[in-house]
Amino acid sequence: MSKPKRERPLTSTEARARTSTIRISPQKLNLVAQLIRGKKVSAALADLTFSRKRIARDVKRTLESAVANAENNHQLDVDSLVVAEAHVGKSLVLKRWTPRARGRVGSIHKRFSHLTIVVREVQESA
Repeated sequence: MSKPKRERPLTSTEARARTSTIRISPQKLNLVAQLIRGKKVSAALADLTFSRKRIARDVKRTLESAVANAENNHQLDVDSLVVAEAHVGKSLVLKRWTPRARGRVGSIHKRFSHLTIVVREVQESA
């Protein structure tokens, strides 16, 4: 007795990659994700390659994984892919303390986040 087969959450022209627990706050990661939303994959990879943000390397690696999933698992054309969605979600928060004046403590929140990138194949209109 096995589980019933689930429907695929994406359409047949989409592929997804997800990176969990990235050590950066969701607010900072969303700034880089905004750079690539809606762009062609080749332009998005070029933007991430020359971005000065540290987290752009991890976002680029996730985007390359989504492109590889599209090509190998779903037989989509790499040249006609666009970044359909780039979701950033909150993950765990490490809570640390730092000493402050007069015997008090100040809290430090080290935030983590999740990144999900969905690429979609679009047909070129003449």
